[in-house]
Amino acid sequence: MFGRRKKSGSAEDADATGEAGQVVDERDAEAGDESAEAGGSRRVNLPPAPRPDGPWDASEVSAPGEGRVDLGGLFVPGVEGMELRVEVAGDAIVAATVVLRDSAVQLQAFAAPKKEGIWGEVRDEIASGITQQGGIIDEVEGPLGWELRAQVPVQLPDGTGGVQLVRFVGVDGPRWFLRGVISGQGAVQPEAAGLLEQVFRDTVVVRGDGPMAPRDPIVLKLPEDAQMVPEGVQQEDQESSRFSGGMGQLQRGPEITEVR
Repeated sequence: MFGRRKKSGSAEDADATGEAGQVVDERDAEAGDESAEAGGSRRVNLPPAPRPDGPWDASEVSAPGEGRVDLGGLFVPGVEGMELRVEVAGDAIVAATVVLRDSAVQLQAFAAPKKEGIWGEVRDEIASGITQQGGIIDEVEGPLGWELRAQVPVQLPDGTGGVQLVRFVGVDGPRWFLRGVISGQGAVQPEAAGLLEQVFRDTVVVRGDGPMAPRDPIVLKLPEDAQMVPEGVQQEDQESSRFSGGMGQLQRGPEITEVR
């Protein structure tokens, strides 16, 4: 399932809190959670680390289209039962979100300097934005490397305050950076996010050879066989894969569907 949404294209967009946000009452949040220390080491501006398990650069994969959906700037692995939504900034498609049951991962690729990674800087900026909103950030080394686990303040349907749990992951590649935003049960119970993490690892980034400023989004395209679904139309066999909430100030637009 491809869904089209409008969003910001910024790499450090701190309002990007996931397609399938898991919201819990703030009274249930762990009292002992603390935000990351402001002076902690972030390993900023270091060369990209090795990626023996991916994500992959296009030059590292002989046939990126095998088993993956061709979105131009990204080749996203196809998983049985998944819903794939694309998101737009202006007229450009800049992100894709894979939804699996009650979890999701948003994928967005950006240009990066040739010899420096930007994930350390982006983590700092995301953490600062969320803590300024009154949220809580925990920086941990997870299965995909250093990540942020966030509790973002939200208003619950009954008008009371709650928090949305989100994981921000990222990997620096050769002249690109891939960010993932994991939400839903994959953020509430990280040990249950193995399949989404594998989707992130097996994604192929196509940076291209043209000049791009650092942090410019790598533009995506729709697959040739994508089908348009009018806004508001629900498919009964996929209702369990649709979620309320969104990425920051997203506005829902027409959806494009590919059922795998």
